[in-house]
Amino acid sequence: MNNNFEEENINLPNFWNWNGFKVCWSVSGEDNEIPIIFLHGFGASRKHWRKNIEYFTKRNCASYSLDLIGFGDSDQPGIRQIGELNNKIWCNQVKDFISQVIRPKNSSKVILIGNSLGSLIALTCAVSFNDQIATVIASPLPDQIQENKQSKTKKSSLIKFKDKFIRIFFIFFPLEIILFLITKLGVIKLGLNSAYFKKDNIDCELINLVTKPVLRKTSARSLRAMCIGMSTRDEKFKASYLLRKLCASKKVPFLLIWGEKDNFIPLFVGKKIANFHRWVKLKIVSNSGHCIHDEDPSVFNRISYEWIRDLKIF
Repeated sequence: MNNNFEEENINLPNFWNWNGFKVCWSVSGEDNEIPIIFLHGFGASRKHWRKNIEYFTKRNCASYSLDLIGFGDSDQPGIRQIGELNNKIWCNQVKDFISQVIRPKNSSKVILIGNSLGSLIALTCAVSFNDQIATVIASPLPDQIQENKQSKTKKSSLIKFKDKFIRIFFIFFPLEIILFLITKLGVIKLGLNSAYFKKDNIDCELINLVTKPVLRKTSARSLRAMCIGMSTRDEKFKASYLLRKLCASKKVPFLLIWGEKDNFIPLFVGKKIANFHRWVKLKIVSNSGHCIHDEDPSVFNRISYEWIRDLKIF
C-alpha cells in the first residue's frame, strides 16, 4: 500500500460554500459507483475516517467525508451567525451536500456511515429525505431511547422555562476559559482514553486531529451554539422519535455497530434499541470502545461492507 495514500488523497481538502459558511470535505474514488458519506462524531473531523476510506474506495465506493459545521476545518459559527447548532442543522448541511456536490457526479442513493453524533445526524437524514438514502450504518447511536410512543407536539411551560434557562446559562458560561484549560491540562487525551478501549490507538495523529479545531479562536462560540442547540432541540429531532418515524416507513435499512466496551454510550443502549425496533440489526464488536472504526478498522470495515453488499441495491 502506498504510504502517502491517506495524506495525498483521503484528506486532500476541498471547500464548499454552504449558506455563506465554508465547509471542508474530502473524497476518494469520486468516479466510483456507490456514494458513501462518512459522518464524524463530536470533537472529531473527516480525518477520523483515515483507516476506513481506502477500504471502501477499493470496493467501488465514492467515499466522501466532510467536516460538519463547527468541527474540523469547516467554519465555526456562533449564535449570532447561525443561531443554534443541532442535528437538524447538520442534517440540512448533509442534504445540500448531496444535492450540490454529489448529485452532479452520481445519481445513486447515498449510504451514510456515522460515528456517535454522526450516527444521529445520519438517522435524522434517513427520516428527513429517505428517498435519497440507501442505508444507515450507525456506530454507535447516541441520545436517550424511550419506549413511550406518544410524541410531544407542543412544549410545556416547564420545558420552555428550562430551554430559556439553558440558553442564558451557556451564553454566560465561560467556555473560552474552559476550552483553554482543556487544551493545557491534557483533558483531551484523558477523554480519548475514556473513549478508546485499545489505548495503543491513541497516537499523536489522533490527538492532533481532535485538538487542532479546539485551538481556533472561534471554537468557543461554536461550542456554545451546539450546547444550546442540542439541549433545547425539539422532540422530533431526538433518536426515540426519529427511530419510530423510520420504523413507520421501513424504507431505509439500519445497522448498528456497537463496541462491547463502550464507556461513553454503554452497550445496553444498543440492545435496548434493537429490542424496541426489531427491524434494526445490531452487531456487537468485542473488546472495542466508542470508536470502533478507528480502534478495530478491519472489523468495522468488513461488517459495514458485508451489510452494504448484501443489500443488493447497487
